[in-house]
Order: sequence, then structure tokens, then C-alpha cells
Amino acid sequence: MDSSRHQPKIFLGISLAVLATLIWSGNFIIARGVIRGIPPVALAFYRWLLASIIIFPFAIRQFKIEWPIVKQSWKYLFWVALSGVALFNTFVYIGAHYTSAINLALIGTTSSPIMSIIMARIFLKEPIGWKKLLGLLFCISGVLFLLSKGNFQHLLTLKFSTGDLWVLVAAFCFAVYTILVKKKSPTISPVNFLFTVFSLGTILLLPFFVWESRHSVPITWNSHLLLAILYLGLGASVICFLVWNTAIHRLGAGRTALLGNLIPIFSSIEAVFLLHEEFTWVHVVSMALVFAGILLANLRLSR
Repeated sequence: MDSSRHQPKIFLGISLAVLATLIWSGNFIIARGVIRGIPPVALAFYRWLLASIIIFPFAIRQFKIEWPIVKQSWKYLFWVALSGVALFNTFVYIGAHYTSAINLALIGTTSSPIMSIIMARIFLKEPIGWKKLLGLLFCISGVLFLLSKGNFQHLLTLKFSTGDLWVLVAAFCFAVYTILVKKKSPTISPVNFLFTVFSLGTILLLPFFVWESRHSVPITWNSHLLLAILYLGLGASVICFLVWNTAIHRLGAGRTALLGNLIPIFSSIEAVFLLHEEFTWVHVVSMALVFAGILLANLRLSR
């Protein structure tokens, strides 16, 4: 009975996580597609500024009511904003200047769940279990297969490119964010939580945005860039973070993080058709291993 009662909750959580990954997959396409028009910190700054403005009218009432709790929790909210808003996407956008959208998505979104599961076990005491552990090993194999370009012997002399390193650091930041969200106080409403985190993250980016503006070429504004920022600010920020955080509370940080491995599958398909990037058998095998890991980690044996 307990198992059947939890099935709708689990199904909804998985559905929300998949929706978030589908929208988030476009983040890597945009990151790569606008590298000649806008520098990375500016792209992150305008994204979160727009997201803060969009969510403001929906959150301001709760923000006023919950201000004493927000003020009391400022240290926790600072680290959430720093890891999930200010650093994660900024590092992805920097990495986009050095590697392809497919590699951005594959390396970033498959290594982050691995880190999340390990940290969830250490800090949140979430059980791993043999299926999740086996799924984790499959995901790791997929990442290593990609990094080795299809030959595991290359791992002995593996050298990370500049873009790979930026994306790996970004993945760690998002893993930290995923763990911190699980520890969110229920007294802070979801919409106020996002508004506070988005706004604080935008403020943290401001000095770096000003510095970058003084040392980079002017932004090439056009309709495509404006639509890209709108997509990032509304879809990849407000909508995605709301449904992703809900999924975390329904499924747990570890299982939700594994579903994030769907992002590179969506991103790779989009990159081939929209950016005309090369899609090789190495990417196919890597994605197959990752997808098998997701299925194993979320498989439940029927009674």
C-alpha cells in the first residue's frame, strides 16, 4: 500500500524533472550560439536580472511576509545564490567559448549528478542502494568514454581542455546547489525562495559584470540576442527552477540529479540541427551509457 500511494508522487516528480531538463537543454545551445554577440558574465547577469524582474510581482507579497525568516537565513541563501545562480551558469557560458555545445551538455550535466549523489550520501544521508550505485557507475563510464574519445587507454594521458575544466567546475557548483535546495526551510515559500536567490545572485554578479563591460567589446544587440535572454530568463530560470526544486522535494536530491542526465541527450539533438555540430559514434555510446544509468537508478521492481 505504501508503495502504490507513493507512485503518483514519484511519477509527478519525474515528469517535472524531465520538463526542466527539456527546457534547460536549450541553455547550452544558446551559450554556444551567442558567444560572438555577448560576453559570458553579461549573458549570466542579464539572464538573472530578467528572471528577478519576471518573478518579482509574484513573490513580493510573500517576500514581505517572510522577510524575518529570509533575514535569519541569509547565510544559507547566500551560498545557494552563489552556487546555483552566480557561478554555475557563468562558468558554463565561459566554457562555451572553448568547447562545443554537445560537450558542454555531456560533461556538465553528467558529472554534476555523480557529484550530487555522492554529496547527498555524505551530507544528507540519502541511501544509494545497489541500483542507484550501478546507475552511477554507468553514468561515470559514459562521461569517461566521452572524455577519452572512445578509447579508455587515453585516460592514462588525459588532459582536460580549458572548456572541460570550466564545465566541470560549473557541474560541481550545481551539485552543491542541488544539495542545498534539499535543506531549504519549509517556512520559505518556493516563489519567494527563487526571487531571493535570483536577486541575490544578480547582485553577486554585478561587480564582475561592470569589470567585464570595461574590458570587452560592446554587446551586439539584436532580436535574436533579446529572444535568447528572454528564453534564459523566463524558461531556463523561473520555470525550470520552480519545477526542478519541486522535483527535488518529491524524489530526493540524488534521484532528481540523475534525471539531469537527460539534458545532454536533448542538447545534442538540438546542437546537430541548430548549430550543425558534429555528432559522432562516441557521443552515441556515451549517451547510451548515461541513459542506461538513469533507468537503472530509477528502476523499481514491482512486487
